[in-house]
Amino acid sequence: MSTQLKNGTVSLLIALFMIVLAPVAGWADDGVNWKRVKVLVYTKNGKGYVHDNIPNAVQCIQKLGKQYGFAVDVSDQPAVFTEANLKQYTTLIFPSTNNDVFDTDGQRLAFRRYVEAGGGFVGIHSVMGTERNWDWFKGMIGGTFAWHPPFQKINIVKIDSRHPSVQGLPAVWEKEDELYFTKDLVPGPTVIMASDIGSLMPGDSAKIKAFRGLYSNLYPSVWYYNFDGGYTWCTTLGHNKLDYEDPVFVQHIFQGIRHVAGQVRKIDFSKAYADSRDTPLR
Repeated sequence: MSTQLKNGTVSLLIALFMIVLAPVAGWADDGVNWKRVKVLVYTKNGKGYVHDNIPNAVQCIQKLGKQYGFAVDVSDQPAVFTEANLKQYTTLIFPSTNNDVFDTDGQRLAFRRYVEAGGGFVGIHSVMGTERNWDWFKGMIGGTFAWHPPFQKINIVKIDSRHPSVQGLPAVWEKEDELYFTKDLVPGPTVIMASDIGSLMPGDSAKIKAFRGLYSNLYPSVWYYNFDGGYTWCTTLGHNKLDYEDPVFVQHIFQGIRHVAGQVRKIDFSKAYADSRDTPLR
């Protein structure tokens, strides 16, 4: 092989290597001091269906913590919800939680005051079915679970391609998942990815028509919401436990965490005002 050809081959390999590293470099230079970030992954479920993906989600987030240098605590004990404990966390992550996940209204109040104090929240998949009887929580995540068609291939479409939490994801992301329809919708969340209803199998067309409401072709699947002093990011995707080993989905979760962690500056409970779980919003 000639020297010129060898040099050309080496240059091509370096170029390809840099393309692969580009997203990682972008994540590393994102303005977040990851050494100062600490997250709590909360995994308790109430009575009812419990997803088998939760251990996979936990392992995924733990690996991301090791990779990017942020600390990860994991608990399924609602007793962790005290102001004294929560003030150490940049972000709380609820992976596929479902139904009532707190034992007392005092724990709910501590969670709410953490958000009011400027805390972060990341919700994954069935988080939409969490605390279904608590209006404030439903307001924070934008609604509550209504129904989903069977697990199947869906097209998920970028609504805001400039948002940092969707960088590097396909413009139309074809993946197997569940499309979660929501009730008790609240105004406020900004949708950044939506599922194409037309890509669903036609078998449940009557139910889909009933649950889609006024939405036409696209239904919200990923959004963010600066709510009541805090910062939230939710994705309804992630039903399959294998998702948490898929580089594209892992990137999706990491960028959601990064989006929230990048906004949280200090947990300051002097800014919290609620004295009960149902204190009216200010």
